[in-house]
Amino acid sequence: MAVIPKTKTTNQVLFDTIRDLKKLSVTSGVGTWKAVAKVLAGSASQRAQTNLSKISKYTKGGEVVIVPGKVLGEGILSKKVTVVAFNASSSAIKSIEAAGGKFVTIKDYISKNPKDKPVILK
Repeated sequence: MAVIPKTKTTNQVLFDTIRDLKKLSVTSGVGTWKAVAKVLAGSASQRAQTNLSKISKYTKGGEVVIVPGKVLGEGILSKKVTVVAFNASSSAIKSIEAAGGKFVTIKDYISKNPKDKPVILK
């Protein structure tokens, strides 16, 4: 486990996720992961907080959507999508699963699908 610099985040899971995304970006050649790491490494106020209504509006069924931040439960999701995010509210997870979709954390997703290029929503 790496030591967190004092000027950076104190959330060890976030720190490890950013480190893993940067490494994966170099080893796999997928620039998507570098962009996600950059957003997550920024200030908390700059991270995405995306509602289900936005996911529903900008996606088609069957897509993999990555949110570099938190998914919130506002709105209705009527499409079966896989939502990959750092975090999600419990109501958002219930709505995603009720629509036939799936919620996966970024850390879990990159360990299983390192070469994927999901759609990024900010």
